[in-house]
Amino acid sequence: MLNKQESQQRITRLQQELKAKGIDGALFIYPIDVYYFTGTRQNSTLWVPAEGKPRLMVRKSVSRAIKESCIEETVPFPSSKEFPALFPPELQKIGFTFDVAPVQQYNYYAKLLPGREFVDVSAINREIRSVKSEWELGQMRKSGDMICQVFREVPGFLKEGMREVDLAAEFECRLRKAGSEGYVRMRAFNQELFQGLAVSSAACDPGFFDGAVTGQGMSSASPHGASAAVIKANTPILVDYTGIFNGYIVDITRFFVIGKLAPELEHGFATALAIQKYLVDNLKPGVICEELFLKAAEMAEEAGLGRNFMGAPGENAKFVGHGVGLELDEFPVLAQGFKVPLRDGQTIAIEPKFVFPGQGVAGIENTFAVGKNGGVKLTDMPDEVVYL
Repeated sequence: MLNKQESQQRITRLQQELKAKGIDGALFIYPIDVYYFTGTRQNSTLWVPAEGKPRLMVRKSVSRAIKESCIEETVPFPSSKEFPALFPPELQKIGFTFDVAPVQQYNYYAKLLPGREFVDVSAINREIRSVKSEWELGQMRKSGDMICQVFREVPGFLKEGMREVDLAAEFECRLRKAGSEGYVRMRAFNQELFQGLAVSSAACDPGFFDGAVTGQGMSSASPHGASAAVIKANTPILVDYTGIFNGYIVDITRFFVIGKLAPELEHGFATALAIQKYLVDNLKPGVICEELFLKAAEMAEEAGLGRNFMGAPGENAKFVGHGVGLELDEFPVLAQGFKVPLRDGQTIAIEPKFVFPGQGVAGIENTFAVGKNGGVKLTDMPDEVVYL
């Protein structure tokens, strides 16, 4: 559980940013944001003034929030008549996370606090959360250790003739028994997934998910991940999963084959490893995110695989790495247009992958922490293809 010292450090960082930008305070209603600052995910609204003590106002469950919360003033949510009185007239500029707040909720709070200016603090919030403390890095190392234990068991149950969904079910069963919580939280609108994916012959199917590999899924209502397709010999098998322990996510992919790989797929995998090595060597504070993506794309092009990089031709994702933490899509992003420098302690899932329609998918993914000497691996196990 989150401790009070960690919670206070986060709130202090937020208050410093609010004061620097002339914002009088911030209201947080999105559950994972509330959890990040308070240590409880109960249905609550968090008020953090630029100066002074924060207040957590709980709708349900008040009793559990009081037990879990690191905020001294954890109280029941006030009535609509009482709420405005908690905000003196001098508090005029109110921060709100526009990236995730529904319009209905915005209108509700704007009505409770008429005449106030609501401003977007989404970027402030995400930038604070992108830099992990030593405590958080410890949580993510544990998550990495736990999911790697499950990945090591795959050769013992992966068999020719089983369906993709059978492989996924076996993997997910073991992952849950290991304690993974299963909540793959994502901030982006219209994105969702169920723990991860285990795909083989259906791996090349395009889909809505903003990633290199989507999978066919079990229906058009759930068009992501494993399908009922049968796993065959000499066909690449991609197992891409999240491990979530104490809320913290790591993302990892490993590559299996029963038999042999086609030369194109071997070349794709070797290129993915080379791209990963370059990115990890340069995962240092001050390096510009966009430049890393452009170099990765250049390496793919030089290998003759530019059109297959990060998706099937015409369906390519526009990134090669994404921040992870309490959510799967945190800052920073190794993507074109993301012209910001890396910071020490940020955690990134690097995933160079190649899609070859009609043949399969080749690639790798690991979670790393940005460090002074390059990326520090949090999913520490061998990267090589596992031949069965």
